[in-house]
This record gives sequence, C-alpha cells and structure tokens, in this order.
Amino acid sequence: MQDEECGGGKSSCRARKPQPTSRLTSVARADRTGCYGMQSEGTLAVIGQGYVGLPFSMLAVEAGWRVVGIDLDKSRVGRLQRGESYVDDVDRDRLRAALGSGRYIASADYADVSGFAVAVITVPTPLRDRIPDLSFVKSAAHSLARYLGPDTLVVLESTTYPGTTDDLLRPILERGSGLKAGRDFALGYSPERVDPGNTTWPLSATPKVVAGFDSSSLDAVREFYGKLVADVVPVSSTRAAELTKLLENTFRHVNIALVNEFAILARELGIDVWEVTRAASSKPFGFMPFRPGPGVGGHCLPIDPTYLTWHIQSATGRRFRLVELANDINEHMPDYVIQRITEGLNRLGLPVHGSTILLLGLAYKRNTSDARESPATRIARLLTSLGAKISAIDGHVPAEHLAEEVGRPTLGPQVVRGADAVVLLTDHDNVDYPVVQRHARWVLDCCNRMSGPNVEHL
Repeated sequence: MQDEECGGGKSSCRARKPQPTSRLTSVARADRTGCYGMQSEGTLAVIGQGYVGLPFSMLAVEAGWRVVGIDLDKSRVGRLQRGESYVDDVDRDRLRAALGSGRYIASADYADVSGFAVAVITVPTPLRDRIPDLSFVKSAAHSLARYLGPDTLVVLESTTYPGTTDDLLRPILERGSGLKAGRDFALGYSPERVDPGNTTWPLSATPKVVAGFDSSSLDAVREFYGKLVADVVPVSSTRAAELTKLLENTFRHVNIALVNEFAILARELGIDVWEVTRAASSKPFGFMPFRPGPGVGGHCLPIDPTYLTWHIQSATGRRFRLVELANDINEHMPDYVIQRITEGLNRLGLPVHGSTILLLGLAYKRNTSDARESPATRIARLLTSLGAKISAIDGHVPAEHLAEEVGRPTLGPQVVRGADAVVLLTDHDNVDYPVVQRHARWVLDCCNRMSGPNVEHL
C-alpha cells in the first residue's frame, strides 16, 4: 500500500509519523489540515463490517482516516466494493463517497491491514446454547496478531463479559506477535453504542466510554476516540467498561420486562396500560417511560443480559435472579401475542388453524431493516406451526428473512380485507395505517399505533 496524498486547503501533505510526546499516545494524531500522521502507513483496521463496524468505518473515513474494513463474508465485501450498503445507518451515497475518497477499502483478506496503526474489533458475540461464543473475537485476535507492530493500538468494541479484553484478547495478541501489551502496544476496550435508525444520537454525538489495559493504553484509547466523537468517558479498567455495557442493556431489558408484564396484568384488570404509561410519563422526575411490545430483538437485549448472568454465576456462584426473571418475561411475550391472536379469532368464531393472518413489521425496531432476533420471526413460526396461513409486510426487511411459505404481498385494501386478522408487530412509518383501520376485520396492535372498534391493543 502506498502513502496517499490528502488535501488541506490549497496545500497538500503526505501521511507522516509525528514526533510523539509519549510512545503509546502517538498512535493517532491529526494536524489542522486533516492529515493523519501515525506509525507506519496510518491505517485503521476495522474488523467486522456489520451494524457497528460499517458506520464506525464511515465515521473514521470522514474524520480523515485511511480505513480497511475487514469482513470474512465475501458476499458482503463484494457488495461494499460495489457501493451497495446493507446497513440502514450508512446510505449508498455515504458509502460511495468513502470509496471515492480512496480512504476506504473493504476486504476479506487480513493481509490488507499490514502495518496498521489502530485496529478496532467489532465482530459479533452471539450465544450458543445460552453460553457466550467468543469465537469471532478469538479469530480476529489470531489474525491481527500476525500484523501487530510496536506502538500500535487494538481496541475491542464487541459486547462481552468482564475480563475478555485482559484475559482472552491480550494473551492471543501477545503470543501471536511476540509483543507485550502496555509495553509494546496499547490495548483497550470501548463498548459500542450504536442505536440503528437514531438520527438524534449518531455515533459522532454519542459519548464513548473508554478504558485501557494500563494507563498508557488508556491515554492512547482516549486520544483515538477523542478525535472521532464529541465526548469521551474514561473508566478505571477494561473490566469496568465491559460491565458498563452490560449494565446499560440490562437496565433496558429489565424495564421492558416490567412494562410487558404490566401490560398483561393491566388488561386483566380492565385498564389501558398505554393510558397509564402516558399519565406516568407526565412526572418530570423519578420515571422513565418504556413501551410494551411483542418481545425484544436485536443483538443486545436478547443476548447481553444472558452474558451478564452467565458471568456472574461463573465468577461468583450467585444467580442474578432479577435478570433471569426479565429474560423469562421478554422471551415469552411472543407466546402471549399468540394467545391474544387465538382469543381474538375465537371471538370471530375462527380457529387459528386455517385462518389467514397478516403480520405488519418484521424488524425488531421501527424504521430499520434490522431483524436480528426479532420477535416477529418467532411469532410467524408459531402461527405457521398452528396451521395458520401467514403473510407479512415490511418494506425494510428483505423477503428472504422469512420462510418461503410466508407470503409477502403489497399492502392494499384487498390484501387487508382478505386477512382474518392483522397483527401490527413493528410500527414503521411507511405503512398506510388508515387503510388497515378501514378495511381490517380485526387488528391486534402491539405498538399502540391505531385505534377504532376493530382494533385491540397489546
């Protein structure tokens, strides 16, 4: 790879290594022309080009970095190289601008990160049989170690349990490179805070929690992120940063479980939970509103609290009973939705078996295409197993997300009238709700988006 010229007003400059004030805090420096001077060629390697890695890559390119985005999914890499984005927060124009700048390369070959100055790991950390699977982190570490050089910085952003950075990532990097963290290279952790579809809090405006393996590593991590985001929040250790991420998501998970169970019990009391939530939200202190729904989805809430309970039990032998209960409530909300559909059809004199049911929304979150762990998938599968005829409409989620037997019609009066029941699972803004309200025989609205005599709320 050759050094690239970059413009700064009427002048130009080549990537150059600055005169550092300290060995490890010299990893990433920007002069006023926007040229980055850093060790070797000044490359930032972003490992994983998904919902976290791709937006982060774009942010770094726009800040002046030369970025190599690594993803082992060759079909993904091919799409990126053609300027085709598959992530909502990165539109085609933004991706093509990054490609056109010459500062962004998508690759499936780790050799392309040779000589990197900074590497950020944003790979998935799924569960396998309810046990954390860190195989993607391990694989990334083994591959990066071959190209790790002195004065480089490696940061893990993937959600994980406390101790992963120091006890799992560090030994792999050290063994593979022959270098020592804190002495030869900087090592840190900074939990991702990506909220798909959130235009109020993009990456650049969202405060970033940062931590280092040691004090010099923390200095390097702070300096790196300080040039990318508006605010950096340092904590004392990587373990504290790792636990911070789990607390953030567990807080949401527990409160969603609370309002989900509240919705079930309020209905049995004959009270509208949505009215109660609105009224409680008028309190200017001591209350934060959460909405009930058909379940939780995405990579965070269905997975991260289980990381926490697993680690707590492994490390202390204690059970985190509150989180276990929240898991149970949220995981069974799709079953409650099925119960409500069954009750609604029974009132119409119809069994679930043979009924035609139209699902609106497949993504786990409104106005996004993110269907990871979406409760809509489980609801569709349960209804199909009960013999219902399922069709689904979601203008954001690709058709291949559901099984072939699930129809994907275009929303219109005839389609709505042809359904025995319509179930709103994700309230995207691009849905013609008045058409649904006028023509549906019966609606179960899990999002409180519609009203009328033919509409029931969760």
